Amino acid sequence: MRIFLEKSLFFGGLLAACFGLLSGAMALMIGVVFSLCFTMPYKKHLHIGIQYFLKIAVIGLGFGMNLTETIAATSASFKLTFFSVVATISVGLLLSKFLKIDKKLGHLITSGTTICGGSAIAAVSPVIQASSKTISIALGIVFLLNSIALLLFPVLGHYFGLSQHDFGLWCAIAIHDTSSVVGAALSYGEEALKIATTVKLSRTLWIIPLSVFSVFVFKTSVKKIRIPYFILLFIVAVISTDFELVSEGTTMLLVLLSKRILVLTLFLVGTSISVKDIKSTGYRPLILAVVLWVFIAVFSLVYILFLG
Repeated sequence: MRIFLEKSLFFGGLLAACFGLLSGAMALMIGVVFSLCFTMPYKKHLHIGIQYFLKIAVIGLGFGMNLTETIAATSASFKLTFFSVVATISVGLLLSKFLKIDKKLGHLITSGTTICGGSAIAAVSPVIQASSKTISIALGIVFLLNSIALLLFPVLGHYFGLSQHDFGLWCAIAIHDTSSVVGAALSYGEEALKIATTVKLSRTLWIIPLSVFSVFVFKTSVKKIRIPYFILLFIVAVISTDFELVSEGTTMLLVLLSKRILVLTLFLVGTSISVKDIKSTGYRPLILAVVLWVFIAVFSLVYILFLG
């Protein structure tokens, strides 16, 4: 009976997200409540599902972008992205050593905070030959902070009086996972969503040099480094809209469906939060993640407000 109830509530949440009955923040919170009260019936396939749905949603959002604006946003954010990546990795490596955290766990948490959350962890983990437990702990901590950021950042954005452009840029740099970046920007406005998606995807490309850097740090030998190929499809979507290869009606439908899939993804992210896994890690990895998160958030906000 309990299993039937869990599955019914789970699919009810999925349907509510798909039919536009939930906002991004609501979907996330309902997912978190579900994870606290019930057992996730499809936990084995959860992280794979999140990654695929997120990629589909991001590619679809590309149909609502303008090519010139996309290039301009990417170029304008390069310096901030570069400095934030270098600074956060440096602080992460030093703090991991100071807190005496397992080197691989510290590196995964630093990678997830610096680049793009779960995607960076998934790309770097085979490079450094991390165990499944280490990967799960890093993902759990990063997803927890992502969930908080999705709810907190829009409030802070309004408090600091950030424009749509500045908020989108701040989200893309300071929030780890793409799902939470797009979710936070979605609640702030259309321009914020476009800027956040574009800058975040350009930041995701830093997975490649980060993976190469990880090879040298851990002295491992790998035959293949994962490259986020879905970004190419996002660019194709932007170009197809700019050159009017897709009708306006189809474009609007694809963007709408992508936003619904994004909300569905946020519900799944919420259900993936495991308090038990996070408690089992101890306080030091969590301290590392929180300090890095605060560092990159303050660093990027100060840059945007005073140097941007």
